[in-house]
Amino acid sequence: MSNVPAFCRDCDHVITTGQKRCPACDSPRVLSHPELDRLAIAHIDCDAFYASVEKRDDTSLRAKPLIVGGGRRGVVSAACYIARTRGVHSAMPMFKALKACPEAVVVRPDMAKYAAASREVKAIFREHTPLVEPLSLDEAFLDLSGTETLFARSPARTLAAIQRRIESDVGVTASVGLSYNKSLAKIASDLDKPRGFAVIGEAEAVDFLAERPVGLIFGAGKALQRRLARDGITRIGQLARIDPGELMARYGAMGQRLAEFSRGRDPRRVNPNAPTKSISAETTFERDITDFQTLDGILWRLAEKVSARMKRADFAGRTVTLKLKGADFRIRTRSSTLMDPTQLADVIHRGAGELLRRECDGTAYRLIGVGLATLEPAGSDDPVDLADPGRERRARAERAMDRVRDRFGGDAILKGRGLSTQTPAAPPASTGRRKSHNPEN
Repeated sequence: MSNVPAFCRDCDHVITTGQKRCPACDSPRVLSHPELDRLAIAHIDCDAFYASVEKRDDTSLRAKPLIVGGGRRGVVSAACYIARTRGVHSAMPMFKALKACPEAVVVRPDMAKYAAASREVKAIFREHTPLVEPLSLDEAFLDLSGTETLFARSPARTLAAIQRRIESDVGVTASVGLSYNKSLAKIASDLDKPRGFAVIGEAEAVDFLAERPVGLIFGAGKALQRRLARDGITRIGQLARIDPGELMARYGAMGQRLAEFSRGRDPRRVNPNAPTKSISAETTFERDITDFQTLDGILWRLAEKVSARMKRADFAGRTVTLKLKGADFRIRTRSSTLMDPTQLADVIHRGAGELLRRECDGTAYRLIGVGLATLEPAGSDDPVDLADPGRERRARAERAMDRVRDRFGGDAILKGRGLSTQTPAAPPASTGRRKSHNPEN
C-alpha cells in the first residue's frame, strides 16, 4: 500500500505511507490508485450546476430542496442533491417533482447567469490545458498529457487543483473522472458525486465494466438496448465474450463500438475543435394548444432565439428541425433541408412553419421546439434568392433589428406575430449543444 501513489485533494500534500487521512491537514479526502500518476484523460462535471449557481447567489436556499424549472406543465431543468433524495430528477415533469417534494423551492431558469458561470469554469480549464472539449454548459473532457513538466505535478493533482479553483472562484462544486480514455473518464465522473474524484485504471477496466448494463455504452440508445436484450445481452461483459467480427455482423458499425467498449477501448481523442452539431430552443405550454396560428406565433419567438444564438456563435445551418410533444407525451420530430445555410430567424421560421402546418391535424400539443443542424461557419449563408425577391429586404430588416437589440436589449423590438405568444408558453428550455441528454448531473 505504501507504494501506491496518493495525495490529499484538499491541500495537495503527497502521501507515501498509506494513511487514510492527510498527515498535513487531517483531511479524509485522500486519493490513491496504482495508476494515479499515469492517467491523463478526464471528464469534469459540475454538480447540479443550475441549482448550485442559484444556491451560490441566494444563501437562504443553501439548506432547502431546490428545483430549477418553470410552471406545472414544464419539466425540471435541475434539482439540488437535497431534492434528489426526495426522488426529483432532471427532465421530470414539474407536477411529479412537486408531488415528490412539495416543500421544494422552485426557481425559474436564468440561462444568462448559468452561461456566465460556465465561461468562468471553462476559463479555468483552459488555464491548465488547451485540450478542452466542452460537452455542455457544465461539463467537458480534458487531456492533461504533457502537463507534468509545466505544473511540476501529475495530471491527477492538477485536476484536484482545478476542482478547488472552481469551488473557490466560481462558487460551485465539480466532480472528476480520471482514466485512460474518454468513455471511462465519463463513467468515472458519475461514481463519486458530489465533489467527487474517481479513477478507473487500465488494469481494472474490463472487470469493472463486466457487470455494468449495456446502456452505459456511448451511443447505445434505448432501441439498441432492446435489440441487445432480445439477443440475451444486458451486461457489458457478455459483449466482451463475443467475437468482434460477430458483433459487427449482427449490429453493423455499432458492433465495432460495442466490441471496443466492452474491452475498455475508446480511440476517440479529446478534441478542442469538436463541431457543434445543432442549436435549438423549445418551450412547454401552460395548457395544450391545437391552433396553428397560436403555435406559429410561439414558433416565431423560438426561431428568433435560435437565430440570435447562431449569430453569436457565428454559425449557419442547413437543416431545420421541428419538435412537437403531444398531450400524450409522444414526440414528433420533422426536418427539412434548406437550399443554402442560414442564420436568419425569418428563414428558420418559414422552414419550420411549413413542417408545423402539416402537423396541425387536431392534435393537442404541450411543447414545441425548433433547431438548426448541419452547421458550418457563417460567411456563405443567406445568398440573394432570385426566386424570392423579398428575402434580401427581410434579411436587411432583421439585421437592422439585431443592431437595435444589441444596443437597447433583446425586447427592444418585437414583431407583431410574436407579441401574442407571451402568455401561453412557459420559459424556454435550454439549448442543445452536441448531445441530447440533459446536462445536469
